[in-house]
Amino acid sequence: MIQTILLKNRPKGTPTPSDFEFVKEDINLTPKEGELLLDTVYVSVDPYLRSRMSDAKSYIPSFELNKPIHSGVVAKVTASKNDNFKEGEFVMGMLDWKTQQISSGKELMKVDGDKAPLSAYLGILGMTGLTAYLGLTQIGKPVAGETLIVSGAAGAVGSVVGQIAKNLGLNVIGIAGTDEKVALLKSKFGFDAGINYNTSTDIRADIAKAAPNGIDIYFDNVGGPISDAVLFNINKFSRTINCGAISVYNETELPQSVSVQPFLVKNSSLMQGFIVSDYEKKFPEAMQQLAEWLAAGKLTYTETVVEGFENIPKAFMDLFEGKNTGKMIVKI
Repeated sequence: MIQTILLKNRPKGTPTPSDFEFVKEDINLTPKEGELLLDTVYVSVDPYLRSRMSDAKSYIPSFELNKPIHSGVVAKVTASKNDNFKEGEFVMGMLDWKTQQISSGKELMKVDGDKAPLSAYLGILGMTGLTAYLGLTQIGKPVAGETLIVSGAAGAVGSVVGQIAKNLGLNVIGIAGTDEKVALLKSKFGFDAGINYNTSTDIRADIAKAAPNGIDIYFDNVGGPISDAVLFNINKFSRTINCGAISVYNETELPQSVSVQPFLVKNSSLMQGFIVSDYEKKFPEAMQQLAEWLAAGKLTYTETVVEGFENIPKAFMDLFEGKNTGKMIVKI
């Protein structure tokens, strides 16, 4: 029995269970010459998938209605007629939300569970780690002694950004949504300070207190009012990396924000949108550095693991309520 999750409706606002459809097929898949059969092991759910569920123009094509949703997946090769892959090996790639599927092997990367947990290849050794490293180094251009602030700091990307910044000698402040997450930022990930945006009565003032010398680099994962507050604290020649905007992904009306231009002009400040695939040529060197830091104990990570194929949509929806600490992954 093969299970598949389709996009049934384009969500209006926050996605709901009715936007997804489960299909079961009682069939046996057999790979043809050059193909391989994959059993899904881990599925990555990420905030950016929400934008692909709409039909608005974006940097990546929208999902088609009544077709499988796909994201980062680690899978086991259970049968192979492709000389590049052997039965029993594990691979990672952008694959459909299916319990089992046929692949040509194109754009699949072998992963080794003996070197790191398989789930890590969807997180700190996958797009999460690459996004954190390349966004910070290529746009943020950090210099030892500077101050970095990260929103969504207890999430998959944010928690890695902060650690990389500490490895590079920066002062690091994280913004998160609970006292428990703020404590984790400091105790596990080495952040210098943390701010709970849900209990803050004046986040602009709290940022100023945590960063008395101002903000040199802002790694923005959320957009919205939090990012507005950071603008009031940026230094001359500061750099803002716009990586995500989860706070507004489900808005049905155009969000209202302060005008960024006066802040950027008077501070000669840079603000740049960031898509990790733009830096694909730098993936190998980034992966090597991340693996070295991980092996040396200079990087750590937290995962929120949800079990069961049937819980993939719920795990995805939970992202928008901040129910994850670190990378949200579904184990099949």
